[in-house]
Amino acid sequence: MKILLAEDEVDLSRALVAILSHNGYEVTAVYDGEAAVEEAKSKAFDCMVFDIMMPKKDGIQALTEIRAGGDNTPALFLTAKAEMDDKILGLNAGADDYLTKPFAMQELLARLRSLMRRSNAYHSDQITVGNLVLNTSEQELKSQNAVRLAGPETKLMEILMRNPNKEFTTEELFEKVWKDEQENKDIVWVYISYLRTKLVAVSADLEIIGEEKKSFCLRLK
Repeated sequence: MKILLAEDEVDLSRALVAILSHNGYEVTAVYDGEAAVEEAKSKAFDCMVFDIMMPKKDGIQALTEIRAGGDNTPALFLTAKAEMDDKILGLNAGADDYLTKPFAMQELLARLRSLMRRSNAYHSDQITVGNLVLNTSEQELKSQNAVRLAGPETKLMEILMRNPNKEFTTEELFEKVWKDEQENKDIVWVYISYLRTKLVAVSADLEIIGEEKKSFCLRLK
């Protein structure tokens, strides 16, 4: 699981990175809101943790901008203030939860697990990007025409469509789709090629950018 951590207190950031990494999370740490926005635009995360008070852009400004771009990644705010106004502003900006400093690390871990469970439960079966619609339950990809997808194709397309314009390495896609199967990483390129052919077949206005064994992203033509 990948987490974006935006916290300008260096010592606290290092402590959080250490704890989260120890618990199996891959953490990208930044120290201001502007950097958080840039990371969120280019990479896919499973959860975001933002301090409210940060330089350049505060957490509320950063998350508001991220949400305006269509990113619905679960987000949790950290704040040193206990005033209700800060909590309301954070929730109104698109935060899913908050913790007031100081907090217990075990509570943070529990909140993160809860956020990600809820996010997975609320995912719609139908995703639309550009003129392309993916129905995950029916395993159907549709634009001007419609085609059926195999199971791995559906999983791979879902990842790309839930995160348009964001890059995934071959390794990341392999872990998300084929982690528990007896396959090698070359299978990622095989299924990317299948999906490219099907995007053309349905006359989609999207394309998958990337080269074999490197990174891939879905974007408008």
